[in-house]
Amino acid sequence: MKNVFQLSDKNEILERINKLTPNTQRKWGKMEVAQMLAHLNVSYEMIYEDKHPKPNAFMKLILKLLVKNMVVNEKPYKHNSKTAPAFIIKDDKDFETEKKRLIDFVNKTQELGEAYFDGKESHSFGALNKTEWNNMLYKHLDHHLTQFGV
Repeated sequence: MKNVFQLSDKNEILERINKLTPNTQRKWGKMEVAQMLAHLNVSYEMIYEDKHPKPNAFMKLILKLLVKNMVVNEKPYKHNSKTAPAFIIKDDKDFETEKKRLIDFVNKTQELGEAYFDGKESHSFGALNKTEWNNMLYKHLDHHLTQFGV
């Protein structure tokens, strides 16, 4: 699996994002391209912004037991997989705004580096090691960039 903390892999991710246009069509799913970018930004909002309510202790336990491994392992997501409510984007989004936000988040993550993330508490799963953080972030990016053919 590629590594969001490695400069060369980060640059490849940015190249893929930069191939998107406001008219890029999806290969599957329901989101338009700007909604997909906003959807990807939710992962980073949960890291860098206090915007999304954290699950209570019971829900966090359920997420750790039932969802965490699926999210942090290296197995790719299936097409049209269910997503958490916070990640559902129903309203229209501005393509350029969401694209810039995603690029900034990807850059910030790589610049902070894996040492910053190793053992860092996640929004929903408790502390994750650097490999789990990478898998979660890269796999999600790759899934949706592939969804839009880049």
